[in-house]
Amino acid sequence: MMMNLIIVFIMYFIGNMIFVSKYKHLLIVLLSLEFIVLSLFFFMLMMLMMMDFNMYMLMVFLVFSVCEGVLGLSILVSMIRSHGNDYFQSFNLL
Repeated sequence: MMMNLIIVFIMYFIGNMIFVSKYKHLLIVLLSLEFIVLSLFFFMLMMLMMMDFNMYMLMVFLVFSVCEGVLGLSILVSMIRSHGNDYFQSFNLL
């Protein structure tokens, strides 16, 4: 059980390092966010199984994570349609 927790924390920190790094494509940032969500899901799964709680909270978490992924993909598609690529340098954030 302790080895699984170490693997989950390593997954979380790798996802955070990729997210914080200065990448120029929006798709890489969105994939790193999904990787962080996946590591949080595994952490919650292990903790809820260890405490013998119900898994309803995991279903709520999965619903919100799917909504987050759909919103990210819709932003990516609208950005590609309007600017022609997914570079951060091609649009003004202000």
